[in-house]
Amino acid sequence: MNKRLRNNIIAALAPQAKLRKEVEQAVSANFETLCYVLEGLAVEYRELLEPDVVVKFERRAQHVAIFTLDADVLVFAQLTDVFQFDRDHEARATEYVKANASRSFVGMVNVYNFLADSFKYDRDEDGGYLVARVFVNAESAFFVEGKRQRGMGVAQYGERTLNAENWRKVVETAFKYAVEENPLVPPYEMVMQTDMATLKQYILTSKTKTAKRMGFGFRADDVK
Repeated sequence: MNKRLRNNIIAALAPQAKLRKEVEQAVSANFETLCYVLEGLAVEYRELLEPDVVVKFERRAQHVAIFTLDADVLVFAQLTDVFQFDRDHEARATEYVKANASRSFVGMVNVYNFLADSFKYDRDEDGGYLVARVFVNAESAFFVEGKRQRGMGVAQYGERTLNAENWRKVVETAFKYAVEENPLVPPYEMVMQTDMATLKQYILTSKTKTAKRMGFGFRADDVK
């Protein structure tokens, strides 16, 4: 290998590897803060609600946390990869990123909403929805894309760092959206025909495929 080419590769790789490690560490630390917040919210909500309302926090894995709120389940999943915003992304146009291009490298925590019965009855084909995703950089600066996550969008990137208070706002906004968006009756045309195999596999075992918005459009611009 050409020595000059090799040196160029090393010169480019070394700082990038260091930055990726810093982002990974920041996201992991913030995910731990998220789990702490979720655990506290579970205690608070149980005290405020009737005993028969299911409120439960579970840490399923190092990068996954699940919060059950009666008929809804919120799944919080930390992605283990580090991403960079492309040149056309709004974040690249902010003064915060223009001042330091390394701030365009982020980790992500996705928030999904499922029906609690999808877990209870092990309905693997049930649909869920991405209701929020949180972008975090090495400085713990963040912004949120998601349902009703106002005041924490890309325009505010760099104005604040992620902490327990901000996590709580993200989480409870997701809670509110999940609780208010109830399952809709699917259009008749979608369910007017079935067969014995479906009857045996799904209906008789409480595994009829379902989702909150089954048969209805779910647009990406709904998150704005």
